[in-house]
Amino acid sequence: MSFLNHLEELRWLLVRSSIAILITSVIAVYFNQFIFDVIIFGPKQGSFVTYQFFCDIAQRFNLDQSFCNNELPFVIQNRTMDGQLSVMIWTCLTAGFIMAFPFILWEFWKFISPALYEKERKYAKSFIIVSSFLFFLGVLFGYFILVPLSINFLANFTISSVVENQIDINSYISLVKTTSLATGLVFELPIIIFFLAYLGLITDAFLKEYRRYAYLLILIIAAIVTPPDVISQLIVSIPLIILYECSIIIAKFITKRNLQNEVKQV
Repeated sequence: MSFLNHLEELRWLLVRSSIAILITSVIAVYFNQFIFDVIIFGPKQGSFVTYQFFCDIAQRFNLDQSFCNNELPFVIQNRTMDGQLSVMIWTCLTAGFIMAFPFILWEFWKFISPALYEKERKYAKSFIIVSSFLFFLGVLFGYFILVPLSINFLANFTISSVVENQIDINSYISLVKTTSLATGLVFELPIIIFFLAYLGLITDAFLKEYRRYAYLLILIIAAIVTPPDVISQLIVSIPLIILYECSIIIAKFITKRNLQNEVKQV
C-alpha cells in the first residue's frame, strides 16, 4: 500500500473508533446517575470500600488511622452555569472510551496486521484479550487504590485551619478520570514493551539498567499518595513493580527470539 492508502486506513480507523466511543457514551448517558452517584462520587464517602479496607489494616496493626473517618473534610461545588452539563458530557465520553477500548484495540490490530507474518496474525484474539484485561485491571487499580488514596491525602492536607476545602467539581472529577485512565494505560506497559522489543527498539538489558530508577520513581509515588506506613506503600508499589518485572521478562523473550531469527537468516 502507498503512504496515502495507509493514511486513508488510519482515517477510517479513527472514524470507526470515534463512532464506537459515541455509541458507548450514549449508553453511559442513560446510566449517568449510577455513574456519578455510585462510581464518581463513591471515593468521597468515608464508607468507600478502600477506606474501610485500609482502616481495618490500620486498626489491626496499630498504624495511622486517617482512613477511619466517617466523612472527608471537603465539599464539591459547581461554579459555572454549564458546569454540570459539561461535566456530564466529558465524563460520559470518558466512560464510553473505557467501554469501547477492546474495539479500539481490534481496529488497531487490523491496521498493523498487514505488516505481520501469517503466524503472528493468529495472535489477534490473545492480543485483544490480554491488552483489554491489563487496561481494565489498571483502571480498577487506579480507581480503587490510587484515587481514594489521593483524595484522602489531598482532602486532609491543610496549611492552616483557616482554609476550608471547597473543591470545584471539575477539579474533583478530573482527578478521578485522569488517575483511572492513566493507570489503565500504564498497565499496558507489557504490551508496549512487547512491540518495542519486537521492533528492536528496546531490550531487557536496557530495562535492567534503569530498574533502580523505575523502582525509585514507583516508591516516591507510593510515598506521596499513601499514609506514612509501610503496608500502604507496599500495596501501591508491588503491582507496579510486578508490572515492570513482567516487562523485563517479555523483553528478554522477544530479544532472544529476534537473535535466533537473525541467526537463521544468516
